[in-house]
Amino acid sequence: MNKKQIESALRDYNWMLNEIKRQRDLLQVVGGNVVAQSGIESTMPKPKGNTSDPVAKEVIRRDKKSKWVQKLERKVLFIQNNIHVIQDPREKAVLECMLDGLSMSAIGHHMGLSRRHIYNIKDSIVEKISQNAQSTQKMTG
Repeated sequence: MNKKQIESALRDYNWMLNEIKRQRDLLQVVGGNVVAQSGIESTMPKPKGNTSDPVAKEVIRRDKKSKWVQKLERKVLFIQNNIHVIQDPREKAVLECMLDGLSMSAIGHHMGLSRRHIYNIKDSIVEKISQNAQSTQKMTG
């Protein structure tokens, strides 16, 4: 992830986590695997293109939804796997507030700091997560 994507994932973390939970309930998660269909439908080829069969359209919709949820899960896991690099107490407080869904203004008010100061702390958090991800990628890749 680049810095802009990291910043976006931090900002969107709270709603993404809530959406993953909601979608898993709707898609009937079993053992960590998304089950979009079962029975005879699972053995049928997935139709492509335009179709007037409502069951086939629902299979396609659920498949797309499942892929979208997996994309959200990757973003959330990326953040969760890199949280440990934030050690500074102020940065940790700002990070936790961001992950809880607070706005920059609300974080500034909560911590008694200016919005500009909160943005500087957020930029430092993004930089550290980015550096950690890059160094981890170099070691594994």
